Amino acid sequence: MSNSSSLTHFLLLAFADRWELQLLHFWLFLGISLAALLASGLILSAVACNHHLHTPMGFFLLNLSLTDLGCICTTVPKAMHNSLHNTTTISYMGCAAQVFFFNCFMSAEFSLLTIMCYDRYVAICKPLHYGTLLGSRACAHMAAAAWATGFLNALLHTANTFSLPLCQGNALGQFFCELPHILKLSCSHSGYCREIGLIGVGSCLAFGCFVFIVFSYVQIFRAVLRIPSEQGRHKAFSTCLPHLTVVSLFLSTGIFAYLKPPSISSPSLDLALSVLYSVVPPALNPLIYSLRYQELRDALRKMITGCFSEAKMFLFSAP
Repeated sequence: MSNSSSLTHFLLLAFADRWELQLLHFWLFLGISLAALLASGLILSAVACNHHLHTPMGFFLLNLSLTDLGCICTTVPKAMHNSLHNTTTISYMGCAAQVFFFNCFMSAEFSLLTIMCYDRYVAICKPLHYGTLLGSRACAHMAAAAWATGFLNALLHTANTFSLPLCQGNALGQFFCELPHILKLSCSHSGYCREIGLIGVGSCLAFGCFVFIVFSYVQIFRAVLRIPSEQGRHKAFSTCLPHLTVVSLFLSTGIFAYLKPPSISSPSLDLALSVLYSVVPPALNPLIYSLRYQELRDALRKMITGCFSEAKMFLFSAP
């Protein structure tokens, strides 16, 4: 295969050789995606319909749920289709779309997690300035910046990667189209270096966000420890626990997947790690916030109870 102009499709990595196991993966992914869609949908509905959640944290949580839905819908449906039909192909344009949307949603999610950390920092360390620093206009600007950052990052990476000549075949060692695996097919040294430069810049920005998150939580913990009552300390820390859990899950899975030692690398391990960082965090994030965020939990309980009451009234009033 001489260059990318002759490519019409890529070959993705299959989860198993036997069709029965492929079918098992289909049902597993179906269950995960339905659970994630249901949980994210409930959060979106609760935040939109409950005025008690019309807060900066509720607004950012709504945006985070959208990125989680986007991540799941970008990678999982194609994997389910391939498992069900016992195939491994994805079209060239479909692969480019996967790369763009996955990078867009993942970049936007990390930016939103950084902004949500700032929200917790202001709420605990500067509570008197919360309404000023996190007004509705400021929140809208920060959320727009997060989405714009994700869009620009994804656009640059996708445009550069798919402009490279690809002459090392069309087999990707991954269950979805991912930049590092596509770059392995490139035969352009200058283009490869250009993409590595873009990745380096993005990594520096991500590291800057990570440093900001660590610094913010150091200040938060110092402020919490100065609260005189144990109940006050517990209440302040409980507002940070969902965000801290989501950030830890997001960073730990991604760092281990990309920075693991080459000596322990294998196709099966790489496949498991790719599922771990691309599917598990977006699926668990809504559950983590639903279990740990008291106001959201109360809103969800009220909404579900109201739906059941209306359904019961409709059934009993039917002739």
